[in-house]
Amino acid sequence: MSDVVERTLSALPGLLSLEPGSRVSAASRLGALIRGVTELASKQDEEKLIKKELAALREQVSAPTTSLKQMRECLVRLIYCEMLGYEASFGYIHAIKLAQQGSLMEKRVGYLAVSLFLSESHELLLLLVNTVLKDLQSTNLLEVCMALTVGSQLFPPDMIPAVLPLVEEKLQHSKEIIRRKAVLALYKFYLIAPNQVQHIHDKFKRALCDKDPGVMAASLHIYLLLIKENPDGHKDLTGSFVTILKQVVGGKLAVDFNYHNVPAPWLQIQLLRILRLLGKDDPVTSELMYDVLDESLRRADLNHNITYAILFECIQTVYTIHPKTELLEKAAMCTGKFILSPKNNLKYLGLKALTYVIQQDLNLVLQHQLTIIECLDHPDPIIKSETLELLYRITNAQNVAVIVQKLLDYLRQSKDEYITINLVGKIAELAEKYAPNNEWFIQTMNTVFSVGGDMIQPDIPNNFLRLLAEGFDDEVEDKQLRLYAVNSYLALLEKPNTQYPQRFLQVMSWVLGEYSYLKTETKPEDIIQKLHCLLGKCAANLETKAWILSAITKLFCLTLKVEALPEIVQSFGNSMESCLRQCCFELGQLVENKEIMSAVLPLNASCDDIVVDASLSFLDGFVADALGHGAAPYKPHHQRQEEKLSQEKVLNFEPYGLSFLTSPQTSSVTGRQSPTDLSLNSEISYNSTESALKDSDSLKLEGVKKVWGKKGYLRNKESKEETSSKTNAISEGEMTAECSSTVENVASISTDEQEKHILASSLFVGLGSNNLVNLMGKSQSTTHKFRRKSKNIEKQNSFEKMTTAQKATVSHPAQIPDLMDNVPESSISFEESKTVSLGKEASYSGVEHAQVPDQTWILSNNLTTVKARPTASKESFSGLFADGNFDIIQPANCNSSSVAHEPISSLTPSLPVEFSEYSHSNVERVCANENIALFFCKVWKEDCLLIILFFTNLSNVEVTNATINFALTEELQAGEDTSFHFTTVESHSSVRCQLCLQMVKPCTQVALTGHVNYHPEHSHCTEEKYALAVFLTDFIRPLKLSTEEFGNLWLSLSNDVKQNLSFSLNSSEALTSALHALQKELRLHIVSIIGAEGILACQLLPSMSCLLHCRFHAGILSLWLRSGCCVLPDCLLYECQKVIQKI
Repeated sequence: MSDVVERTLSALPGLLSLEPGSRVSAASRLGALIRGVTELASKQDEEKLIKKELAALREQVSAPTTSLKQMRECLVRLIYCEMLGYEASFGYIHAIKLAQQGSLMEKRVGYLAVSLFLSESHELLLLLVNTVLKDLQSTNLLEVCMALTVGSQLFPPDMIPAVLPLVEEKLQHSKEIIRRKAVLALYKFYLIAPNQVQHIHDKFKRALCDKDPGVMAASLHIYLLLIKENPDGHKDLTGSFVTILKQVVGGKLAVDFNYHNVPAPWLQIQLLRILRLLGKDDPVTSELMYDVLDESLRRADLNHNITYAILFECIQTVYTIHPKTELLEKAAMCTGKFILSPKNNLKYLGLKALTYVIQQDLNLVLQHQLTIIECLDHPDPIIKSETLELLYRITNAQNVAVIVQKLLDYLRQSKDEYITINLVGKIAELAEKYAPNNEWFIQTMNTVFSVGGDMIQPDIPNNFLRLLAEGFDDEVEDKQLRLYAVNSYLALLEKPNTQYPQRFLQVMSWVLGEYSYLKTETKPEDIIQKLHCLLGKCAANLETKAWILSAITKLFCLTLKVEALPEIVQSFGNSMESCLRQCCFELGQLVENKEIMSAVLPLNASCDDIVVDASLSFLDGFVADALGHGAAPYKPHHQRQEEKLSQEKVLNFEPYGLSFLTSPQTSSVTGRQSPTDLSLNSEISYNSTESALKDSDSLKLEGVKKVWGKKGYLRNKESKEETSSKTNAISEGEMTAECSSTVENVASISTDEQEKHILASSLFVGLGSNNLVNLMGKSQSTTHKFRRKSKNIEKQNSFEKMTTAQKATVSHPAQIPDLMDNVPESSISFEESKTVSLGKEASYSGVEHAQVPDQTWILSNNLTTVKARPTASKESFSGLFADGNFDIIQPANCNSSSVAHEPISSLTPSLPVEFSEYSHSNVERVCANENIALFFCKVWKEDCLLIILFFTNLSNVEVTNATINFALTEELQAGEDTSFHFTTVESHSSVRCQLCLQMVKPCTQVALTGHVNYHPEHSHCTEEKYALAVFLTDFIRPLKLSTEEFGNLWLSLSNDVKQNLSFSLNSSEALTSALHALQKELRLHIVSIIGAEGILACQLLPSMSCLLHCRFHAGILSLWLRSGCCVLPDCLLYECQKVIQKI
């Protein structure tokens, strides 16, 4: 222990000691308060006591004679009062003062009180910034630790730039506890403001290679988040993680890290999760993990809960990465032990693990089918719920009826809202995908709506109604489905004294209003009368009544008898609810004019597109008249917000000085000043209200799964349908024979056992080796009963394939230390650690392990993922995949690449002459096979990014009917059609197409995917998929403005981002060199440079402007970005950081 720590700890008794009388007094006061609260008999007495105590504390802390030691004791009592729920806001400022002025013990109590009293949005938090900055620069380790803890716990995103440079410096501190707390502080900063710490990723790598295991373990939290977001960008670190896990599993950590004789179990779990993300669908990366996973499975043999947790993570990892037969067998044995265990916790882990196992090995499910049947009746509801989850994942067209019935039985018994919502969604999904007939589908959905009640999420009935409206491939079947729905709902309405949930009533009314014309034998007046009766029931809420009135309005189109109209209008025409009055008024007007009614409400037109005038041009005349009569012109929201703030008198919290200490993206203060006068002493304003309103009012689509598309259910890959069609399900005769033989075999068994076997034969039918199974995303054996019409273009997302076409160059990390370095020789057993070079040349045939004498770990980016095509020979695969139901992941075929290499090099196309005057990239290959090759080139035009794609015929025969399709994401828009057709492509020749792109939603990187279809002569149609990467910088163009125009535009923009960057140059030309680097790399326009300040302007195509203000002082470059888009400043700031780091 260092001298500083020794002196600090030796001084603590003196700091803690008080006068004998005062110590007794302090302890007795707090103890008396606690005893007084516990002895009270009512809440009212407690409130009186606490108010009296708070009044005494308020007087004591306000007294000028109160010492720091007495203030510390008062704050402890204030903390206790706040814990009981009573506000003590008068003490907040005294807690901050104590943290600023006190000695070590007082500072500790002050920081503790501040962390408990204040939130991230509290206004007094600004007063703590300088205190934290001062303590971060202290030589006392305890003060630095307290500052790191409080800063990471309390500081909001706009205060992070103030402390970020100092926290970065602590990563190089000599003491491991400081480095560990600095890493954890950066982890918290990354959680709340990831864009502000993107420039220090290289320092994360140094933390990963730290000699102290605690610092290394802290860095894993950050890497787990980074790898979840971008696994391909961190595959070069796979060897580092594998090496660390080998040393941990090998017991090379100190015994202090052991838990029940298990070496660092939480560290093992973290590393296994990281490896699982890195090895998914990547055979080369997975090859590095096999040995350490085998060792982890072998060593986790102790009968303790922590070893079970490690085994469970190992099982998940083994079944997620590229499969290896030996590991799969060992993981299956562990899973079987879990399932057969009498302990509920282990049985739950086994069922949970089976959900991963079924994606690779269905035989394991069949081996334990009787145990799974017993779990359906298990008294533990968690085990029963997990069993149903497993059945849901093995559902196919043959067992859907039995499994859905089990789910419905559990749904009827459940009273938990979460379980109900979860089960309803699963049952609805299975019913849509595998319904055997129309009757079963409608009856099942009716049961779901009845049992689920109003806890059903709105998307369930909406999807059901959309399915009925859009129809399927067969018009006759569409009519039968809708007619059966009408008949079932009319029958339900006939039942007397029956209450239905609100959402079910809404579904009934919509279907009857839309499709009751199909039931010709029933008069519309009768249906109107039934719906009118529903309106009179008090159980129907306002929304349901509106649905019913809308259905009645549609039904009046089918009849000329309007006897019921006056009664309806009389009942609801004078309703207190405006929506009901409006519905009645519209009904009366439409009934009077049948022509308008037939035009407004045509039959079976619910899916017809409605043209909407988004610009509201029909109001132009009204607006012009209003302006002519002196009305005030419309002001945008940000302008109204700015005027409102300018009129208010509020405190200006902007600190004085030359550098920007905050990055206020969400703060709001007054007075906006244009930086064109090159002065930073002006007041600053940030409009967070507008961005908040945008976020709250707009429709949020993040995380919403797109279930249906052009080809039907999107989880089913079209490329597997040809393979799956070759392997059909067991015929009904074979099924009957199988079931009958099963019954004969169990005839001699007890009745309970016979019922279990019969139920198992129903639940697990279709899971044999000769049948395909639904694995919630795998290919299906039977054609879906309900397949949507091709109404929408299916959106493709193949971003992971970009790793084989374009790879980024990454820096090499430092050496991975041996974790034995800090452990005494007597505490561990030395074991030779096999070093693995991450810089090994990755080949298609395997990975060679070379030993490096100095244990320097070289990162490799030569990793590739190749997915086997459905037409691959089954004989080359193991028996586990003999049925061809799964994605077989294997190393790429080296032969095909070598065959195609020679013609590709000689047939590389060149850029057309008409584009040579523009800035452009080199012509690069996107993808290739033995027949064709795709090349692309970027041309940066002034108004768009031009993608030129070359289709080259490498074969000796001509190619016909070649079609190139681009699949655009929501971030991009094209100026023309995204599909290009070529009738004929001659042998050894090239054709080209070009696509003009603009970015409508800012993003640092977007995957531009697509596919090409072509017909080689005397061959069938072939499809090849490709992926390109386009970046934000591809769409940045200079915006030429004068200084005056810059100032006016600055005032109209409302989204700000600030950041201070360390700059290596510290000369008079530093700012000029930085601005010219930004101009060159990012295509920014330099508006003006005066002294140590400069302003730049740019626009993101098509017309999204962004302004940049820079100031250089004392080696710090302060950037201030402002734009009308809330996302663009963050994205552009990230690009600026990368450019500045290169200087």
